[in-house]
Amino acid sequence: MEWGDFMSKVKKNFKSYFETTFCILLGNALLAFLVAAFIIPNDIVMGGTTGIAIVVGKFFNIDTALMVFVLNTVLLFIGLFVIGKKLFFTSVASTLLYPAMLALMQKNPNIDNFTKDTLLASLFAGVLMGLSLGLVMRVGSSTGGMDIATLVFAKIFHRPVAIFVYLSDIIVVGAQAVVNTPEQIMLGIVVLVLETIVLDKAMVYGQTQNQVYVVSAKHEEIRRRFLTELEAGVTMSYIQTGCFGDEEKAVMCVIPTRKLYAAHEIIHDVDPEAFVTITKIKEVSGRGFTAERRFANLDIEE
Repeated sequence: MEWGDFMSKVKKNFKSYFETTFCILLGNALLAFLVAAFIIPNDIVMGGTTGIAIVVGKFFNIDTALMVFVLNTVLLFIGLFVIGKKLFFTSVASTLLYPAMLALMQKNPNIDNFTKDTLLASLFAGVLMGLSLGLVMRVGSSTGGMDIATLVFAKIFHRPVAIFVYLSDIIVVGAQAVVNTPEQIMLGIVVLVLETIVLDKAMVYGQTQNQVYVVSAKHEEIRRRFLTELEAGVTMSYIQTGCFGDEEKAVMCVIPTRKLYAAHEIIHDVDPEAFVTITKIKEVSGRGFTAERRFANLDIEE
């Protein structure tokens, strides 16, 4: 291996490790903050091991952070024996970090003074929860806790993981109905809905692109201008028109939203009657996106 390739590999690995560590730390810190600042002070219903810990704490006066740590640790080792070592190592960081950070957050005497409006607290809790879980999950790590339990049950009963995710949320939220009012339960549902929406967005943030597909008799000029003016990779595909059966070529490229206007202008300038479809893509990988972009010296005829 040449020195340049070696250094490139080291740089890439360092960047990956740094991003993973940063997202796990920030995600767990954000989760601990929202629980200490909004969930616990306003008695908002929450799923997962935190929800279980809140219920147990109300009956037995046990510290929430300590109960979360115990539950997460037990589930972590169950996952080690049932699921395997890979899940164990991807979950151990959050299993230890989250309860430790929650305990630190709760020691701040002003942590519960952000708002006394339960609806506002629920809105902030749901958004921040989705963001925090998204940060952890997008780097391939697990948040531990009930995530492990759902994977264990899915393996034992040979059913989709989603079924046990929904069941665990229903059971935990239902258990809190014993010690909470109907209004608090409804606010808890608001938190879960917002969490799901934001989590989905956070998982793919910065990765969404637009696929532009152009069918035109002037495909060569459109291809040339996409390559030179947009600096976008282009794929050509052979097609046959449905009405007349003519053999044609179509131009396909994937570009960010900021280049859509320029693409529209190029297409309209070359062929105003071109057939164009634009599709939103949640994730793109490969050369030019997740791999380093390379520019070729192309001799494109005018």
